[in-house]
Amino acid sequence: MKNIFVGNLSFNTSEDELRKIFEPYGTVDRVSILTDRETGRSRGFGFVEMANGEEGDKAIAELNGSQVGGRTINVNEARPKAERASGGGRGEGGGRR
Repeated sequence: MKNIFVGNLSFNTSEDELRKIFEPYGTVDRVSILTDRETGRSRGFGFVEMANGEEGDKAIAELNGSQVGGRTINVNEARPKAERASGGGRGEGGGRR
């Protein structure tokens, strides 16, 4: 299994289009383009999971720097999700005195 990050996507690129770009290199298990929670609009990047690691490596090598939807895409192996720090990022206190 190879999880691949695809960045600098056109906001109009669909998951189906992204799947079709990767399918010539091997079996594509899953495609997801991340969207903004509030607007539902694409955030310009996504992930492709390929069943075979060697096929994924070939797709990365061939597709990184290629043109999709008028943009040069970045394609590389996805990094594992980082653990989120607890606390929600809100500071305590802070009012005027």
